Amino acid sequence: MKKLSVLLLLLSTITLMAQDKKLEVSGLMLENVTYPFPVKQIAIKIQGQDLTMAYMDVQSAKPNGTTVVLLHGKNFNAAYWEQTAKDLSKDGYRVIMPDQIGFGKSSKPTNIQYSFQLLAQNTKAILDELKVTKINLLGHSMGGMLATRFALMYPDMVEKLILSNPIGLEDWKTVVPYQSVDEWYQAELKQDYAKMKDYQLKFYYDNKWKPEYDRWLNINAGWTLNKDYEVIAKNAALTYDMIFTQPVVYEFQNLKMPTLLIIGQRDRTALGKAKAPKEAQEKLGNYPQLGKDTAKKIPNASLVEIDNVGHLPHIEAYDKFIAPLKEFLKK
Repeated sequence: MKKLSVLLLLLSTITLMAQDKKLEVSGLMLENVTYPFPVKQIAIKIQGQDLTMAYMDVQSAKPNGTTVVLLHGKNFNAAYWEQTAKDLSKDGYRVIMPDQIGFGKSSKPTNIQYSFQLLAQNTKAILDELKVTKINLLGHSMGGMLATRFALMYPDMVEKLILSNPIGLEDWKTVVPYQSVDEWYQAELKQDYAKMKDYQLKFYYDNKWKPEYDRWLNINAGWTLNKDYEVIAKNAALTYDMIFTQPVVYEFQNLKMPTLLIIGQRDRTALGKAKAPKEAQEKLGNYPQLGKDTAKKIPNASLVEIDNVGHLPHIEAYDKFIAPLKEFLKK
């Protein structure tokens, strides 16, 4: 039995080493990662710092006059909207996809105060630059929290709001012990390919991995191989603190625009769940219930529940995601 355990450990180590060899070191601004559409940049001054924010602007060959803005989640960047943007563009929509400050190809300052209000202002700065005054707004995961904040700050701009497995449907800090930025930072410094894959496999994909998921995992895992990974880790810590301390759950009733909730029913994502008391862990991240509760809070909301799908409907079950999205946009 002992020999078998040693053999299994050795095989596991060899597998991980092989994966590390496949990984390419990601540049801090993803300079070596090709996005699916041309990337543009806007200069933004934040808290005394000159920063750049990257975005993609896909204009349809047969424009229908409607713009859709897609906001990415915490562990991703705007590139993962590739298929969504292609299909919406075919239907005539202009599609704008920002990399938020601290993510993707945008600047990664290590000494600013992050807030969802700040990210919303940055997103609006891109739209102002492009002279876009009306949008349909779609946010996934952390992007759902940001989309909600944007819609609350600029209700006259947002004609329709779509939230795809957004986080922040509950206030974790009421049951999860607070974790300082320094603690988040130390945890992020310990990240590697194996830990990232294990997390996504468990919480995103129900322990069923497909080759197409590697593309999005490898970008972030490649950052851990960068000699300046501390910069990424610090930004991750700062944005985790933002997510944990700035809930939007108490303001859903203030949304005025038609809202679509797309909720993968297998999702159990909850920030800091492992640090919560045992009895609380079982209740946190219950997306089947959270989706229903949130739909009741938003005055003009409709809910689409997708069975046997986790945290990323537009990656894991694209057809089940895009169909209700297109139907809602056409209404």
